[in-house]
Amino acid sequence: MKNIRLCIICILGFTLQNCSPEKKTDLFPDGTKIPVWFSEVTKIKLEDLGKQFNISELGAIDDSTVIQTAIIQKAIDDAHSQGGGVVVIPEGTFLSGALFFKPNIHLYLSEGAVLKGSDNIADYPFIPSRMEGQSIDYFAALVNAYSVDGFTISGKGTIDGNGLKYWEAFWQRRKENPKCTNLEVSRPRLVFIWNCDNVQVQDVSLHNSGFWTSHYYQCNNVKILDLHIFSPHEPVKAPSTDAIDVDVCSNVLIKGCYIENIKGQAYSMIYIKPWTQFFDLKGREDVPLSYSENITLRNIELDCEVFFDMAITEHDRLSDFTFDNLKITAKNDAYDKGLIKGLSLSNVMVNGKLIE
Repeated sequence: MKNIRLCIICILGFTLQNCSPEKKTDLFPDGTKIPVWFSEVTKIKLEDLGKQFNISELGAIDDSTVIQTAIIQKAIDDAHSQGGGVVVIPEGTFLSGALFFKPNIHLYLSEGAVLKGSDNIADYPFIPSRMEGQSIDYFAALVNAYSVDGFTISGKGTIDGNGLKYWEAFWQRRKENPKCTNLEVSRPRLVFIWNCDNVQVQDVSLHNSGFWTSHYYQCNNVKILDLHIFSPHEPVKAPSTDAIDVDVCSNVLIKGCYIENIKGQAYSMIYIKPWTQFFDLKGREDVPLSYSENITLRNIELDCEVFFDMAITEHDRLSDFTFDNLKITAKNDAYDKGLIKGLSLSNVMVNGKLIE
């Protein structure tokens, strides 16, 4: 069992693939056997989720300007009172504030469906939460699941954070105080799943989050499959819209996810360094091993300060990275292939030179 704190940042344009081992004999870097669970990627089917509660049939309307939190939450509550099932968002756009899922209730977004987050922070209650390694009270996410074992999010639709006003507020605060922290501007996450086991999030698009896009805290056995995660760099850069934050979890599989093509500007093309803010082993004598493997960065055209912004310790392992079709301009173009075991470079141009 691996306890990990992993933050994957949208701006880096990762595509995660082949994260599950093909051989049952594969081992984690610490030598323990990888469970067969990691090679099983069967998709959840709508018909297997129980009774369907279509929000349109319960009074929700296709209107991106009308807040419909109460109607959608009632669908969740009704499903729970009737023994469980799946709340279905049909084709159309439905505006909502924070929603709270309950045991035996799932979320399904039909193709063409958009669950759109309110851009009024008052629609997200201030409750016990977890942010940046701290257990604090904070604003709820758009989709929340607290202690909902077996929770699933599926379908071909989109959860859209409607984050523009939050991004603008952050950059205004940054002008006022260049040293402001992420928590100084009130912004909601898109998805927050806390203390849930056997979670599967598949196929949906997670776009334009006001803050972190998806956050998994104190969960066990989480599969994140074939998501499309996106937040913009321009005309307003979406700050701190981490694609996937895995926080004090065991057994997490991320496979087949698209986390955006990049064309623009950033400080670093790739940034990998140990998380030190609020780091506390709570008396534990050994430092757990942290590792990332099978990461592909593809189709990136970037003007940056630092090409290879990496510094790892003896407690970190990086392996099997692929850089494919990158065109990078960098003030600091140094790189150290030795930091990654199995780094493959294909058509990578840095400051006009092909690197190998």
